[in-house]
Amino acid sequence: MFETFLDGRVRVLVGDITRERADAVVNAANSTLLGGGGVDGAIHRVGGGKILEECREIRRKIYPEGLPTGEAVITTAGNLPARYVIHTVGPIYGMQDGREAELLAACYRNSLALAAEHALASIAFPSISTGAFGYPRAEAAQVSSQAIEEFLKSAEHLIEEVRLLFFQQRDAEDFLRHQRFS
Repeated sequence: MFETFLDGRVRVLVGDITRERADAVVNAANSTLLGGGGVDGAIHRVGGGKILEECREIRRKIYPEGLPTGEAVITTAGNLPARYVIHTVGPIYGMQDGREAELLAACYRNSLALAAEHALASIAFPSISTGAFGYPRAEAAQVSSQAIEEFLKSAEHLIEEVRLLFFQQRDAEDFLRHQRFS
């Protein structure tokens, strides 16, 4: 599957984020930054110990209580084909006092801002919070597409390509049905 939006700047794909050759891949992390299940576990497993080492330093120096929901940090990509990993913590659906959409949008905006700050041209996102964190896929598609479009329109010259990578075809199809790109 391959769909594009915003004059080709956004691509919707099915694949494995640990195999993406992009300037940065986004990790749907947990607040500990120490690995976990799903995308987080896969990125740490395939990327190797260097990612974990840098995450431990971030915890020690910047976020001793853990990375707050909606925030993002950047590390090496270790053994991944990407150059960097941007770690962001999505909201757990139903546990954020009605702020889920605001926090999910912040994950995308803050990850894109880090990519722009590091002059990265391409970034690949998984579907943040839609797995174990229980965010409904239809709502997540609307929130993420709007956040990405708003960011790209405000910073057109910085990021050339945003890839939205889904592990399963049906998840990509759900996204395409509910996205809100203009």
